[in-house]
Amino acid sequence: AGIPGIFARWLRRKTFVFEVRDLWPELPREMGVIKNPFVLSLMYLLEWASYRSANRCIGLSPGIVEGITRRGVAADNVCLVPNGCDLDIFNVELDAWRPEDVDSTDLMAVFTGTHGQANGLDAVIDAALELETRKETGVKIVLIGQGQMKPKLQERVKELGLGNVVFHAPVDKQRLAGLMLSADIGMQLLANVKAFYFGTSPNKFFDYLAAGLPVLNNYPGWVAELVTENECGFAVPPDDPEAFASSLINVRDNREQLKQMGMNARKLAVERFAREDLADEWLRWVLYAEKSLQNNTGAYTLGNNV
Repeated sequence: AGIPGIFARWLRRKTFVFEVRDLWPELPREMGVIKNPFVLSLMYLLEWASYRSANRCIGLSPGIVEGITRRGVAADNVCLVPNGCDLDIFNVELDAWRPEDVDSTDLMAVFTGTHGQANGLDAVIDAALELETRKETGVKIVLIGQGQMKPKLQERVKELGLGNVVFHAPVDKQRLAGLMLSADIGMQLLANVKAFYFGTSPNKFFDYLAAGLPVLNNYPGWVAELVTENECGFAVPPDDPEAFASSLINVRDNREQLKQMGMNARKLAVERFAREDLADEWLRWVLYAEKSLQNNTGAYTLGNNV
């Protein structure tokens, strides 16, 4: 996505603002998705050229901002503007609902999003197996979404005979908000890859906050720090199904604590991550970049590496 920005900057003399949503190619490299040294070298060259060509950069997480500055970009040219919480969608009267395999008395832990390699959803299957091994009931893990790994995850659940994992097709945002209204806790899950710890800004985490849903996070980093510092959920170590299962059992048996955590989550969403406020901050940064450049032409190009 940086390529058109580079050409617009140098050939058309446009102001180039580059919003960086993932540290790339660090993430595919650490995940082992791309191993060819030549290909990685080309990707690093493109990364360097994108950052250095941009008049201003925007990072969606502290680790992304740090990663940009490590590539030689001056700190004054980088701004942190994370994903935001859509407070309007999750602040209306909705019809609460649960999948048919989830009883009203079950503790419902939900994951909403892509079922891909990066999400590391085998970790939650491991936790579900631990619950079954301990003969713990009354907990249902609901996975909403689609993705490359979903068939394999479904097959694994079937082979293990797990009755506490429920898969559901993707739903639209309004229907999703109704599901979260009925949920007890939202699961923020990623594969145990160090580049994820500070180098991602996951959309679903901000949806959980906006919905006033406590968060169970399974990897270290800035999201885990937000969760623990603001007492809006729990952080468990990566690749630790025993700790994951124990945390679910704890909230099943002490649901009163979830109410306060949910209130803390919504408070964090309103005070620090309201989408309109962050959009204003983002726009101020873009206008600052545009006005502060002598070669300003009255237009800017946005690069967005999704």
